[in-house]
This record gives sequence, structure tokens and C-alpha cells, in this order.
Amino acid sequence: MSPKYDISATKEQEGQALSQEIVQVLEEFLLPLVLVLDGLLDKRLVRTLLACCVAILRFRNSMHGLVLSELGSYLDGYQGLSVSAPAGTKRISNLLRSLKWSFLQIDQFLLSEADKEVKRLREQGKRVLCIWDSSVIEKPESEKLEGLGPVVSSKAKRRNRSKKGLVFNFPPKKAITVAGMQWSAALICGMSGLVKVAAMSWWTTKGDYATKLREQEEGMLRRCVRQWGSLLLNVFDRGYGTGPWLKVVEALGARFVIRWKGGLNFIDATGVVKKLWQIGQGKKYRTHKLIRDTHTGLKVTADIWWASVRHADYSQQLYLVKARVSNRVCYLITNEVVQTEEQAWEIFFAYRRRWQIETSFRYGKSELAMESPRLWFVENRLKLLGIVTLVYAFLLHLLHSRYKKLVETVLRYKCHRTGKWTQEVIAPLYRLRWAISRLLDDFHPLLGSIFPPDLQTIHILAAFKAYM
Repeated sequence: MSPKYDISATKEQEGQALSQEIVQVLEEFLLPLVLVLDGLLDKRLVRTLLACCVAILRFRNSMHGLVLSELGSYLDGYQGLSVSAPAGTKRISNLLRSLKWSFLQIDQFLLSEADKEVKRLREQGKRVLCIWDSSVIEKPESEKLEGLGPVVSSKAKRRNRSKKGLVFNFPPKKAITVAGMQWSAALICGMSGLVKVAAMSWWTTKGDYATKLREQEEGMLRRCVRQWGSLLLNVFDRGYGTGPWLKVVEALGARFVIRWKGGLNFIDATGVVKKLWQIGQGKKYRTHKLIRDTHTGLKVTADIWWASVRHADYSQQLYLVKARVSNRVCYLITNEVVQTEEQAWEIFFAYRRRWQIETSFRYGKSELAMESPRLWFVENRLKLLGIVTLVYAFLLHLLHSRYKKLVETVLRYKCHRTGKWTQEVIAPLYRLRWAISRLLDDFHPLLGSIFPPDLQTIHILAAFKAYM
């Protein structure tokens, strides 16, 4: 048979080229970090970092995705290294145990990447949001791991819910706590589009590494304010709605939107102290609009009312935006001027963007297996979680418009879907990770775009360039 009819060979060449291109984009994305680590570490350890990112992309398992003995068997990015799982496990262990680097290098890299997004949004004249929230990493079976402390279990709360006609559970008297670590994060985004990781931090409230919630969050906010100043509109959920936190954001001069609990006291425009739900009670909402519900996708009516208020712990003027969606009322407090309908809707939609960080936490736990590490020392665990964050930032980077053709090709090749919803979704992160995992399993790429490669890598890269 003529070679031109050899369809299987053509598909194999296409798959190998796609696999090599994905890894090349990864190396280009991590280049600034690699150059910094190259001055601190042996080149073999830096190569292990890149190969570890590829292994995390390949090994898709929510229960054991970051177990070193499992991850080491996928570490075959360089010729002549890691021919067995123990060898790969030892290479990753050597990288994490090295005292010459820390999570701070990764943290600075993420901040610099977020800075590029802030500049891009400002050049386009768009509002820049910084979304804040906290979550936990649960390790319920662990007892001796360093740096663990009590955390409220969201899994226990979710599994204890009653299901009508199937299961009935009495509500617990108090929240169920398990061993784990606290997790705080900040994302950069616009009023629409994709997000960028600005900062992620894991910490504990017990032991030698204990710290307090407000100290940790204030340190992260101070770093972002130092980097971008008043360019950001910081969006916080109800957990930040306290007087002490108002003092913090006022001292730092930050712009903010905070969802507040309706039972707390504020001072209305006439100088009377009232509970937040009492301000504007009985008054008609000033404007209405049809919006799309983030959970169901259906169009629902949103009603808005706004007024100026003050708080005893904040010396400047504040504004209340009262929003009702599907018979649920939320109270948004901001130091942005709200005097017109347009300004009120902008505050409301800025807060609705906060849901992006909830999806980020869910993706990290369910898809990137951030609750699976079993490392004894907390410093090594932070490094591994930092590497996983690099993988998450890379997947977000792939969704940029410049890689649209590449992503569409990978999805069509390894994770094709015909449904209307899957074809129109803006950020197909789950499908993209699935497709890349299957692609890298079938066609093993060779790393060599940054460091001097061996002869076999040169031949493969030359064939890849010729194919392109």
C-alpha cells in the first residue's frame, strides 16, 4: 500500500506534534521561573520541576494524583532518566527537599503573571477585579503530618444533607472538624473573561507554623496593594464583613466590595444606627433587570436599591447596594461611589464575578488532587502544592486567544464532544485537562526547549518543526 494512504501513521505524527507543542508552550510559560531557579538549583532539579509539571498533567486521579510514589512513575520527560517509578519518586523527592529554593519563587512568578493581566485590562480601559476567598484542604485520616490543624469539613456538611424522599438526617449541633490546612487565594479578572492566579497560600492555626486568619489575609492583601495600589477593586464574601477588616482595608487604602450579613449595625443617611436589613425597609427597589442565573442558566429578575451609609469602624463614606435575586437578598457594602443606576449595577455584577474563585477551589480539589499529598514536612508540601498551582496557571494560560486553534485541535483529537453546551463553554478546563492527559499518555513528549537537549531530543524537535 502506498504510504500516502497510511492514515494511522498520519494520525500518529499529528498526535506526536500536538504533544510536543503542548510541552513547548509549557516550557515557554515557565521560562521566567526556570531562569530564576537555574541560578539557585542544579539543572537536573530544574529539569525535574518541568518534568513534574508534565507528570501532573498526565496523571489524572483525584485520590492519588499527588502521591509521590504514583507521580514518579509518570516522570519520563528526559531521555535516560527515571526508567522506573522509584527513580522518578527519588527525583521528585530531591527537588522538594532542596533547601536552596522555596514556595516564594513560585509565588513571585504567579504575581508577575497576574501583573501582565492587570496591565492588559488597564490598556483596554476595563475594570480590574481581585477576588478573595478562603477554603480548606482536608486530611481527615492524617495524624502525624507536620503543619496540620483543625478545619471545618465541607465534605461532612455536604454528605450530611437530607435528600427529600430518600435520606433524612438531623442537622448537627455544631460543625464537624477534621485535620487539614487552611487555604487562602486571590484571583485577578475583569468583569468578563478568564481569570489569573494572583496569590495562593496554605497555612495552619496549630503547631510551630501557626498563624491567624486575619494576619494571613492582611499580609496577602498588603502584597497586592503594594503591587497594584488602587487599580484593583477587591471583592470579598461575607466572611470578611467585620469591623476589624474595614480598619485593615481603610489603612491600606484599598477599594472594595464586601457582602455583609443583614443583622449587623450600620449608620443610615440620617445618622440613626440600624441593622443592615432595616435600612431601606419598605422602600421600592429602584431598578430591575433580567440576568442569567449562574447555577441553573435560567433568566431571573434582579432588583437593586442603593443608599449611602456609614460604619463605626470606617471613617469615610460607604454605600449600600441591596440586591434581590430569586427572592434572596444580599447586602453589598462598598467604598466606590454609588449614585446612579449604572454604578449600582456595576457593583452588583462585580460581586457576581466572585463565583470564579469557588470554581477554582473546586477544580483544585477535584481535578488537580490538592488534598492527596502525603508529605511529612510542611515546607515540602507547600512546594508540591505550588507546582500544582503552576499547572493550574498553565491551563488557564492555554485558554488565551492565541492558543485557541491549538486547544480546539487537542479537544477534537482526544476529547471530542457534540453537545451544544460543551462547544460554547468559555473555559473548558475539565475537558482540556482530560484531553492533555490522554494525549501525553499516548505520545510521550521530550523536554528540551530551554536547556541543551540530547541528540534524540534534537531529532524529535527538528521533526516537529518540519511538521509544523
